[in-house]
Parts: sequence; structure tokens; C-alpha cells
Amino acid sequence: MEGIQHKTVSVNGINMHIAEKGEGPLILFLHGFPELWYSWRNQINGLAALGYRALAPDLRGYGGTDAPDSVADYTCCHVVGDLIALLDTVAPPEKEDKVFVVGHDWGAIIAWCLCLFRPDRVKALFNLSVPFIPYDPRFKPVETWKAFYGKDHYIVRFQEPGVIEAEFAEIGVGRAVLELLSYRVPNPLYLPKGNLFGHPLDSPVNLPPWLSEKDADYYATQFQITGITGALNYYRNFDRNWELSAPWWKSQIKVPVKFAMGDLDLVYTMPGMKDYIHNGGFKRDVPFLEEALVINGVSHWIHQEIPDQINQLLFDFFSKFH
Repeated sequence: MEGIQHKTVSVNGINMHIAEKGEGPLILFLHGFPELWYSWRNQINGLAALGYRALAPDLRGYGGTDAPDSVADYTCCHVVGDLIALLDTVAPPEKEDKVFVVGHDWGAIIAWCLCLFRPDRVKALFNLSVPFIPYDPRFKPVETWKAFYGKDHYIVRFQEPGVIEAEFAEIGVGRAVLELLSYRVPNPLYLPKGNLFGHPLDSPVNLPPWLSEKDADYYATQFQITGITGALNYYRNFDRNWELSAPWWKSQIKVPVKFAMGDLDLVYTMPGMKDYIHNGGFKRDVPFLEEALVINGVSHWIHQEIPDQINQLLFDFFSKFH
């Protein structure tokens, strides 16, 4: 895309691809699953035009960034380590000690971890789609999801290395990614074996309005090149991340935060989520939460569905900290 610069930097023992544009205070954009730096294309252009330096990496395991072989190399600690090393390279503390951060989906989870582990590097956070879910010693994540949703729930199906990859390969990993990116139903995502998305393979994927054929081709091509194992390995570390988070039990997020999600987001309809967001739990755990917006008619892919509105919200929030 015009004006966006691409480079590879060495961070935390891996090579990381980054895309950036603009000059001014740095905004670090963290993508989710199954996305890439490209999911922030509208924000990179929009915020660069408004006087910011917008930077979006491919997280480890994705796109042009290295994908370590070991599942255990995809914990929240590894990924936050990548980001701290990245910031030390592109925004050294002596020049810019704190930066703005924006996360979506898994990028939001990593952004919460970044603020929990290294609040000294974050000026303010705007997270999308996934609120802060604090460590709770009573609930081990994967077995909890399995108890609620059963064995066909996508998070449960992603756990065994190689299994879902083989099933995605049968329909084409590019198609699988586009099916995932086109899911905008506010219900749990189930992937039953032999009928993954419930669509005949001889029909094209029904792309949502915000995903052009050009966009779809970029995503499909990138994942066909790299495969999807690195991206899936984030899910395979849910329980390991839970164990690693024990030292931060009852800790709060102590940076300024704004949050937004769509009312058609499958995360919003998870058991207990609406109560947590609206009835004090979220604000208790994130005391500097300015607002938690729920936008009607919008699904999980909020920043791609309504990019202009999200760009304005980002600009209005971050402008308070200059």
C-alpha cells in the first residue's frame, strides 16, 4: 500500500517484519488471529495522516516474521519480549520512553500482558474485542472452554498440534483463513471434523463487505506460503500462559485505557462477559478504563468493518496524552 514502508528487524532471537508509516508519536498496532500487519492497513494510513508514526508488526509465527518450531515458544512472555525488543530498536527509551498501543483479538491479549508486565513502556492503550481477563486459579482455560462448549469448539479443536492443520489443508489453508475472517455471527465458533465451516467446497467463500477480493487474496496467499501452525500455537499456550500469569494474581492494569467491541462479536456473547464489562468487574481490574464502548451492528473484526470510526476514536483518545 502506498507510502507504507516494510523492513525486518532482529528482536529477541527472531527476525520480525514490520510495516510503518508517518512521523510523530509512535502507535504500536498488534494484530489478532488469523490476521497480519495488513489488518491495520486502514489505521496505518489514517493515523499517519493525523500526525502519528503508525507501526504494525507481523507477530511471531505470522507472515514475514520468523516462526519458531516449538509450541512452547509462543507464550505471552515470548511475544511481549519480542515487543520490548522491538520498541528498544524503533523507539529507544531515551528518545520515546512510552508509546501508544492498540490491540485486537490475540493482539489485545498480548497488549494486556504488555501493560501488566511493562507498564513503564505504555503511554495509553486502546484495545478492541477482547477485554482484560485476569488470572483466576480456579479456572484452567482449555478445560473450562471444553466444559462450556464441548469438544468441537474452535479453541478446543486447535489444541492438538497438527490435527486442525491437516483438516485445514484438506480444504486449503487459504480458504480456511477466509472462512475464519468471514465469521461474523455472535455465537460460539464450532469446527466439527468433516464439516468444518458447513459450506460446500465448490462454492466461493461469502466474503463480508469490508473484505475485498484484493484483501482476501493477500491473506490467503500469505498463509498459503507460511502455513498456519505458528498462529495456532498461540491457542496451544492458553494453559501455559495461565500458569505463567500466577504471579500477577489480583494485579490491575495501571495505564490509561479505552476499549471497544461490537455487539455481534462472539467474545461479547461468551458466558458472563456482558456482566463483567458493564457491571463493574472490568473497571475494577482496569481502574484507569475511560470507557468500554459496545457498538451496535458490528462483529469481531471491528477495525476492518468500521475503520473510519475506529480511527477517529483512536485519534480522540490518544490526543489527550500529548
